[in-house]
Amino acid sequence: MTIYRLLDDDIGFPSPISNEVEEDGLLAVGGDLSPQRILHAYSQGIFPWFNEDDPLLWWSPPVRAVVAPKQVHCSRTTLKAARRGKWRVTINANFPEVMQNCREAATDRPDTWIDDRMTLAYQRLNQLGWCHSVEVWENNELIGGLYGLAIFPFFCGESMFSRRPNASKYAFYALGRMLDRIGFSWIDCQMPTPHLSSLGVKELTREDWFNTLTNTEMLTSPVLELQKGGIIEL
Repeated sequence: MTIYRLLDDDIGFPSPISNEVEEDGLLAVGGDLSPQRILHAYSQGIFPWFNEDDPLLWWSPPVRAVVAPKQVHCSRTTLKAARRGKWRVTINANFPEVMQNCREAATDRPDTWIDDRMTLAYQRLNQLGWCHSVEVWENNELIGGLYGLAIFPFFCGESMFSRRPNASKYAFYALGRMLDRIGFSWIDCQMPTPHLSSLGVKELTREDWFNTLTNTEMLTSPVLELQKGGIIEL
């Protein structure tokens, strides 16, 4: 099958539930990482994912990992670690540092797909109020976190990291609690993994997720409550 090539002057994508999508979820190649294109992509269940030497690749996988914020699970082990270490959770306290930590290779992630192009694109989205980071602190040390896009009522998670066992899980739990209070409906985690399953994440088909997105009215401006930053109360 021929892969759909995006035009530089048109942010449109082929439908994720059309015959254009590959079996593994590859939908299109090319285009750019402008804020407008990225936001338009996520609103249809499409996201960029590529290696450093690849062209821009856009995906809509056949199975989607999602969870309602109120259904995010936090294990007793994680809660005990948080109490013992007196962990503190913030939002947007240090977005560049969170992205850098997510970009670095780790024992469970020897390769990283976050290159300079992705870093610049999502830092720009953070500056515009669309992309947010969650940080977990032990004393004044950043020990875990995550980042993603908020297109109300959906939060699209991008990546997470841990410098202590369970720190990223605690960041995800805090995110779920905060999003539930604000009124978000779903957290989109993109690809299912055992790590995400342990947090309560479920699987939807591509078609069901696309229908959920297209049948929901989304805000056309950033969420003010997330832009404020500060401590996430748990």
